[in-house]
Amino acid sequence: MDARFEEEGQAESAPGAQAPEPTLAEKEAAYERFVWDNLKRNYAGHYLHGMLGMTGFRLINAPTFLPAYLHLLSGSNTVVGLGLALQQLGGVISPIVGANQIEHRAKVMPAALWMGGLARLQIIGMALAGWFLAGQSRIVAILGFMFLFGLFMGAQRVVFSMLLAKVIPISRRGRLQAWRNATGGVIAAGLAYLAGRYFIDANLFGNGYSTTFLFAFVLTSLGLTALRLLMIEPDPPTRRAQSRLRDRFKDFPGLVADRDFLFFMVVQMLAIAGRMAVPFYIIFAASTIELTGANLGLLSLAFLGADTVSNLLWGYMGDRTGFRLIMLISLIIWIASTVLLVNAHDLLLIAAAFAGLGASQSGYMMSAGTMILEFGHRDEMPMRIAFSATAEGIMAAAGPLAGGLISASLGYGWLFSLSVAFLLAALTVLIALVKEPRTKGR
Repeated sequence: MDARFEEEGQAESAPGAQAPEPTLAEKEAAYERFVWDNLKRNYAGHYLHGMLGMTGFRLINAPTFLPAYLHLLSGSNTVVGLGLALQQLGGVISPIVGANQIEHRAKVMPAALWMGGLARLQIIGMALAGWFLAGQSRIVAILGFMFLFGLFMGAQRVVFSMLLAKVIPISRRGRLQAWRNATGGVIAAGLAYLAGRYFIDANLFGNGYSTTFLFAFVLTSLGLTALRLLMIEPDPPTRRAQSRLRDRFKDFPGLVADRDFLFFMVVQMLAIAGRMAVPFYIIFAASTIELTGANLGLLSLAFLGADTVSNLLWGYMGDRTGFRLIMLISLIIWIASTVLLVNAHDLLLIAAAFAGLGASQSGYMMSAGTMILEFGHRDEMPMRIAFSATAEGIMAAAGPLAGGLISASLGYGWLFSLSVAFLLAALTVLIALVKEPRTKGR
């Protein structure tokens, strides 16, 4: 027996001997073990990235500081709409380019660092433009940085969604997003209030808005650093062969062969069309209340605070029920809050409307970003995310510009009415035509 074992050992170690290639099932099992074995570390990395990184992005994307700053500099609703449209336009094509660059790679973290770093540079660019430029050149520079911010954020969206899907099991994604968004929201809400009261009113360092953007840059950079240091990325069991970008465009019809995914995209596009009113929430509020730094901080606190608290509910509910229900509830709250804002005539009611808008926006973003990961095959995930982001981006780019023109020519009544109409259409399609992807096959 000993001699036989010795012979087998010699045969296994003989030159040229190769271990049998693992089967696909074995590769999948090894991949699954890697995910669970490294879950704590990867969970911590994504949590810190979300808590710090997304905090800064909230300050930039909240419908308060940047729209108010553009309106202060230009005095024009059209310029506000143009700025938000340029930001969204930047994100129209870049998701597809980003997906084409990573879908054949075993590791996508290098691309995440590049795209994330370039997006963050645009935030510091806005801050520097506020400090060192004046007049028309400052407005043009900020509009340019907003376009580039959207460009790199579009690619970043695909890359970071792919990273999340690779290392966080589907049953843990909701609670991760809940806690990272909630704790990040606490920081963002507190910083928003402080920024309004002590940065903007006090014109800290010569430009309170630039100081706010600087803080956003620091927080987002710390989040990206934490993810880089902590996350361990596995090699996927399968991945697509590398292909040319123009060839991938030809594959798009196949992506929407899944009717639920197709109608999910219709819901996204209608909901994003409804966001045409978002940049003008704060400007409309200024027609009822004085938009001091303290009031701006309070409304930002209401928006981001509700975002924070509701995230815990959305995340845990989503893990238990799937995220279709979260999207449905969010759309209902979004519609009700818009109606409340239109009819509010004092600061408390306006703050309540902003709180509802914050809660609905967080629920919609979490549900849309998580549901997209649950349709179709894993190898098509980067391009599916990109296709969705591009279609969404087209509407997002047109929406703010159209909103600015509508509010300037027809008034806020028409603008908010059209927004509610699009949201009602999105809700109808969601109820009638989109099944929960997590349970539809059961």
